[in-house]
Amino acid sequence: MSEENSPPRRFTGHLLFVLDLTGTFVFAIEGALAAMRGDLDFFGLMVLAFITALGGGIIRDLLIGAVPPASLQDWRYGAIALAGGAAVFFFHRLLLVVPTQLIMLLDAGGLALFAVAGAGKALSFKMHPFIAVLMGGITGVGGGTVRDVLLMQVPTVLRADVYATAALAGAAVMVVGMRLNRSPQAMAVLGALVCFTLRVVSVWLHWNLPKVMGQ
Repeated sequence: MSEENSPPRRFTGHLLFVLDLTGTFVFAIEGALAAMRGDLDFFGLMVLAFITALGGGIIRDLLIGAVPPASLQDWRYGAIALAGGAAVFFFHRLLLVVPTQLIMLLDAGGLALFAVAGAGKALSFKMHPFIAVLMGGITGVGGGTVRDVLLMQVPTVLRADVYATAALAGAAVMVVGMRLNRSPQAMAVLGALVCFTLRVVSVWLHWNLPKVMGQ
């Protein structure tokens, strides 16, 4: 079969697993840092680490029919999320001097990893490319949205300069590349870089999406 007529390439289970676990650990740390800033106790910190790390993936899996969700089938997801939370709790003195910019970079990294992992999993379940892009965005912002609600804050996705938009852009780049039959690994890296770069640059340059102007 010629390359032009070959079916679109799909993510392998191993690649999805690596992206999911890496994003889980990164977002667990970010969620635990948010709990620390919110002055929560150990239990609250671990809950926020768990929810931030796994919430988006659980929502994605429920929407695409991957039930039970992967993070509830495989104990390693929960273990890694709780390990990230515990690391923040026990080494919090070191993290107190972490610059805000570094925390932003950590969050952008988690967002990028989950955006491409979410879109890739949706494609592996033969979702339409448009839906796969949406699933990438939901995976990236879902856990953080639940975290912010628990902290009684307006979710970051609704107020950040460019947040969900960055996740959707990264997912779209990856999905389009895979529809063109490019390497899943290369497209995952490219999509993640687009998401990460767009998020970081938008913060540094104070980019904002258009808003409805008041009377």
